[in-house]
Amino acid sequence: MNLDSAHTSKWAIAEVVFGIPLLVSILFHLIVPLSVPQGIFTQALVPIGIVLAAIGIGFIILARREFARYNQPTDPGHPTSRLIKTGVFAISRNPLYLASSIVLLGIALALNIVWALVTLVFSIIICHYVLIVPEEKYLMTKFGKEYRDYTMTVHRWLGRSR
Repeated sequence: MNLDSAHTSKWAIAEVVFGIPLLVSILFHLIVPLSVPQGIFTQALVPIGIVLAAIGIGFIILARREFARYNQPTDPGHPTSRLIKTGVFAISRNPLYLASSIVLLGIALALNIVWALVTLVFSIIICHYVLIVPEEKYLMTKFGKEYRDYTMTVHRWLGRSR
């Protein structure tokens, strides 16, 4: 395991893993529009989507503040010298990926683009294997018992163990 960073590719970042599928979903929507049919339910989609996107953006801001507070990089291609377990990291080991998922879900609902819901599933799968698994191996190798203890108390996506 390379202890310099979790990733060697500059493309192994959330902006790519979630952004490209979002762009693809918009392209698919322009070619073959796929939306929830109009009705009372669809009127609720816009405000729900906006709230979800705002929650996701809030998580991004809070996670980046914790990184800055401990002077740690947000790019998984750069080495980290400290395990962050405070702030949003106390309830999610991957708050930036969780936030990206929530923002994409919010956009899909607010704009009524069903294709974005489809690509969100692929983004989460790609995120797990391309981003999370290598980062977990890196952090386990670098921080050992401290990281293992952290994984026992904070869930990968959201929540704490009792």
